[in-house]
Amino acid sequence: YPLRRQRQMCIRDSVKDITKNMVSERKTKEDSNFVRIIKGSILSIILTIICLLIFSLILAYTNIPEKTMIPVITAVTAISILAGSIISVSKIEKKGIINGALVGLIYILTIYIISSIAKGNFGITINSIILIASAIIAGMLGGIIGVNIKNR
Repeated sequence: YPLRRQRQMCIRDSVKDITKNMVSERKTKEDSNFVRIIKGSILSIILTIICLLIFSLILAYTNIPEKTMIPVITAVTAISILAGSIISVSKIEKKGIINGALVGLIYILTIYIISSIAKGNFGITINSIILIASAIIAGMLGGIIGVNIKNR
């Protein structure tokens, strides 16, 4: 009878250890997913900077009208977020729409805050609303593509 009780306690302790390890592992995985989302946003920002530097050189040395700036900035933003969310979400492997949208949202909030501080105003225009929407949609699309990439 005491041996049976000892086995039950041993099993209970084992279950507690397994549960504790699963919770710890889940928390670590969630933390690493958040880090991947942040890395995807940073990658998107770096891509945007590179592309906009190239565009500014083209704009300075050619006769391209300046009215092309807003559509080009919107397209570069969307493409950069698409690339960043594909890369980050392909490593997360789940919840592509949500994680991709987070990449786009973090990206656009970071860019918006930096540009608002640089300009000295925090106004929202129709162009900024279009940019925010395109950022989130591009992130969602990139998340869908990233989750469905087969060659991980």
